[in-house]
Amino acid sequence: MSVGVRPIALFLAFAASGGCTGSGEPSSVPNAPAEPVTVTLLTHDSFDASRSVVRGFELESGIDLRIVPAGDAGQLVNRAILSAGNPEGDVLFGVDDNLFPEAIEAGVFERYESPSLEHVDDAYELDPTHAVTPIDRGDVCLNVDLGYFEDRGVAPPDDLADLIAPDLRGLTVVENPATSTPGLAFVLATIARFGEDGWQDYWRDLRANDVLVVDGWEQAYFGEFSGAGGGEGERPVVVSYATSPVAEVVFAEGPLDGAPTAAVTDSCYRQVEFAGVLAGTEHPEEARRVIDFLLSRPFQEDVPLRMFVFPVSDGVELPTAFVRWAEEPADPLALPPERVAAEREAWVRTWTDLMFG
Repeated sequence: MSVGVRPIALFLAFAASGGCTGSGEPSSVPNAPAEPVTVTLLTHDSFDASRSVVRGFELESGIDLRIVPAGDAGQLVNRAILSAGNPEGDVLFGVDDNLFPEAIEAGVFERYESPSLEHVDDAYELDPTHAVTPIDRGDVCLNVDLGYFEDRGVAPPDDLADLIAPDLRGLTVVENPATSTPGLAFVLATIARFGEDGWQDYWRDLRANDVLVVDGWEQAYFGEFSGAGGGEGERPVVVSYATSPVAEVVFAEGPLDGAPTAAVTDSCYRQVEFAGVLAGTEHPEEARRVIDFLLSRPFQEDVPLRMFVFPVSDGVELPTAFVRWAEEPADPLALPPERVAAEREAWVRTWTDLMFG
């Protein structure tokens, strides 16, 4: 997605990315002040929540929630680091497991352990200090245009290694990890899959097999991928998300019997997205209530069809479209966040030299 934009954010004819803002109306909560406390939630541009869900929280809490998009995920975190201790808002949503160690080290967040974490699997609580709280999860995966391969009687790739096969020459488009969150996740997937000794050779083979590199997800998916509804691309393999096939069904012009695209689950790299109370907030108590809200059942149930990611809370009912068409990898690829934080810049420089040097 440009960087950090999920499938929902690019189907702009159907849903507006960037969320919504508080109403500023007086709270109806008994004994609440006539003018509610305004809490500013800084987010990436693809944050989206139903107005009714946000308004329900405002009425229940007496908090006026002001939602402010602040660029892609990387830009959001960089701004928070530059203003650490003197924040531009009160809560930050949208830092993922590849970015939060750097933000924590810079003193961006203050610690808060939400009682709602009792409903979250320990596998998603990657920060033992509770400076950040897991909110949603998703997987960056190869996506394939099923019709393209069916028409030619050719099997689509079902593993990362398949992309270097001669019969897939010139069929794949990926995003640049220096400018794209899914592009970075895909590079990390290749490091996790092929190891420190093998990932560079893999990318050399991809380059030799005429892989196309573009700056961001929107250009890759809608500009180059042949399976995108409304797209004009010619390449049937793209780096996208495990939930992209769900979006293709939900936003199709007419009803579909099945998704026209599929995620290659053996290629998926797991991402967990977090929120945190910003150190220096003037409203720490209200900011903690916003964290609790993001883990509440109304928000967690709203997440799938608003941002096309999975909730992290147990027992949340998924929408029918997710049950039918979303594929979850049984064993997604992953790297320790601390290792990614320490080596990310060097990996991206190495990748850039390999592909463009």
